[in-house]
Amino acid sequence: MSDTSVTGEGSPAKRWYSVSEAAEYLDVSQPTIFRWMKAGLLSFFKIGGGTRFTKEVLDAVIEKTTGLKEAEAAAGRCALCGQSGLINGQLEGTGRIYFHPSVTRFWTFEESAVPIKAKVCSACGHIQMLAEVSKLTRLMPKKNQTAEPTG
Repeated sequence: MSDTSVTGEGSPAKRWYSVSEAAEYLDVSQPTIFRWMKAGLLSFFKIGGGTRFTKEVLDAVIEKTTGLKEAEAAAGRCALCGQSGLINGQLEGTGRIYFHPSVTRFWTFEESAVPIKAKVCSACGHIQMLAEVSKLTRLMPKKNQTAEPTG
């Protein structure tokens, strides 16, 4: 099963997946595919009387939850070249750089500015910015709580 086929002009043609191929690709049952379509979790295309999916649409359904150990290992490597020689520092301008979430808990006594740490790769010069996750987590609304956007 190849993702693309080549047309006469040499440009790749879009690879369409049927319902059964989509179920096989995602390793789920066909009823699950139909349930996701009905719930609006899976985008699909109608071509004639058939239902088709693209690889991009199917890949968008896949969610990954990163564990703490994996996140720490990834934070220690350059996102661009993969080298582990990151140098800690901070970005400077007219002041410190902070991240302000657009949505926070409605009632919080904490300032919504989340400090940003910076690391630069000694091999390629790529700068990575990392927010203070513990503060960001405290500011974010709980899943069952509605949040008001902050200005």
